Amino acid sequence: MALEPNQVDAILEHVDAHIDDSLERLFGLLRIPSISTDPAYAGECRKTAQWLVDELGTQGVDASIGETDGHPMVTGHARKPDGLNAVFYGHYDVQPVDPIELWNTDPFDPVLNDGKIFARGAVDDKGQVMTFLEACRAFLAVTGSLPIGLSFLIEGEEESASKNFAPFVRANADAYRADLALVCDTGMWDPKTPAIVTGLRGLVAEEMTITCATRDLHSGGYGSAACNPNQVLAELIAGLRNNEGGVTIEGFYDDVVETPDDIREMWKGLDFDEKRFLGDVGLTTPAGEKDRTVFEQVNARPTCEINGISGGYTGEGFKTVIPAKASAKISFRLVADQDPEKIRAAFHAHIRKNLPPDCKVTFADHGAASAVAVPFDGPYMEHAKQALTEEWGREPVLHGGGGSIPAVESIKKYLGLDALMIGFGREDDAVHSPNEKYDLESFHKGIRSWVRLLAKLA
Repeated sequence: MALEPNQVDAILEHVDAHIDDSLERLFGLLRIPSISTDPAYAGECRKTAQWLVDELGTQGVDASIGETDGHPMVTGHARKPDGLNAVFYGHYDVQPVDPIELWNTDPFDPVLNDGKIFARGAVDDKGQVMTFLEACRAFLAVTGSLPIGLSFLIEGEEESASKNFAPFVRANADAYRADLALVCDTGMWDPKTPAIVTGLRGLVAEEMTITCATRDLHSGGYGSAACNPNQVLAELIAGLRNNEGGVTIEGFYDDVVETPDDIREMWKGLDFDEKRFLGDVGLTTPAGEKDRTVFEQVNARPTCEINGISGGYTGEGFKTVIPAKASAKISFRLVADQDPEKIRAAFHAHIRKNLPPDCKVTFADHGAASAVAVPFDGPYMEHAKQALTEEWGREPVLHGGGGSIPAVESIKKYLGLDALMIGFGREDDAVHSPNEKYDLESFHKGIRSWVRLLAKLA
């Protein structure tokens, strides 16, 4: 479907004229508490999935619930047998709201305040999903059809490691053959400069539990004589890094490919202030590899981070106990060519090697995904760069992403598709935190950006 410039202008004008309607639909989606990690909200996740199925149905998409072993998938097709076809990916699940007392408003009663939409899921990822759906709605309203063939995979478990996404895509791969994938779960470079993410780090999520005595012990009767799993856990965790900020696990860096010199030079020219980056969150000193810049650390280097520790008495008051068990949740962010299962095995071996007598360790797998790298000069990259430049008045920054989107790795692995990862979140959106927000400008211009890109792809 070739589009004339005046048609694109008409679609953009429609977006502008109906932004209040778009916002109302977004608010309806945000009101559903689709917290995927808490089983108590399973019904709300299914309700959200059905909301999206119904929404896609109004756009002429053959949409349905895709059952998984966990929360349902939102699936849909409006393919073009003789034209370009793309798969759109997003997720409808959201993070828990804790600590609720730090929210200024009800996290599931969205409000628009000073040009910002406040709600859990506003930016991650309901608001971003709706930028794409509203762009499609605008095409239908003005031209009567979608500009390219589209399939939809909107999952409900991204915030809980996407455990059932890969099996679903693998089992249904034939139905999702396409030319490229479109992903809206990333952010802007700065409030006025768009970005295209050209790579995502992989992930290994582990939980280890150290067990010593057969029961909790009185510290007055057994202190010093009994092995304390809290102490053991602390020493094992401390030993995961060396004094230079590197990870000490044997073989951890074996498959890490150095960032090309020309890319590192390009990054040096970006407006990235290390002191401001850390200062915005109350920090002053980089804590990672001392021979790497902060930008390289968060975009192109593997990591090891302690995400949670528990053991002994942690309630109000005090209890003089030596616990029988202590546990920690640990995640590794991986770069291209690192094998998640190889890293997992190396971590297990490292812990067992350093485990003292009278201690046992068990591990729990909380998911894994390989890193994804997208060519800077991919076949559809130029369309994306042009579309974003036209909308924002600035060329987009191309950079690697520090986080992980496990579904993108599955889309590459089972569908063979490179993804254009374009999002409109901002650094101060408080993703995963209280008072999550999405700027109305990001929502509005995000819709317009997708209109421009879909028109160029057509």
